[in-house]
Amino acid sequence: MPPEEEIGARRPPGALEAEVLRVLGAAAAPLNPREVRDLLDSSLSYSTVVTILTRMHAKGRAARYRDGRSFRYAPLTDEASVAAERMNQALGAGTDRATVLRRFVAGLRPGDEQLLRRLLSDDD
Repeated sequence: MPPEEEIGARRPPGALEAEVLRVLGAAAAPLNPREVRDLLDSSLSYSTVVTILTRMHAKGRAARYRDGRSFRYAPLTDEASVAAERMNQALGAGTDRATVLRRFVAGLRPGDEQLLRRLLSDDD
């Protein structure tokens, strides 16, 4: 049984969209949903891929081009930008930004805090 079908096994929020975004970004030209599904190496249904692509288009993360009775999709953003957007949304959901940031930093992997410090002190 594939991992997606195991009872209780779910992808983290946004993981499938990130996978689709990687596939679109690696493509030389816009892809139709079937091509995206084939490149994902998963057992996703065609309709699931269409749903993800439609939502990405509605969020402004993918461009959509008519191709006969179907559409082709191309990325309008990258995975890092989507992750940063989610982080900003999570930060905005808290009422005490300082506490949210403090707990975020406390949960970083080894080395990430130093990277964050370097990025914050970078004058470029």
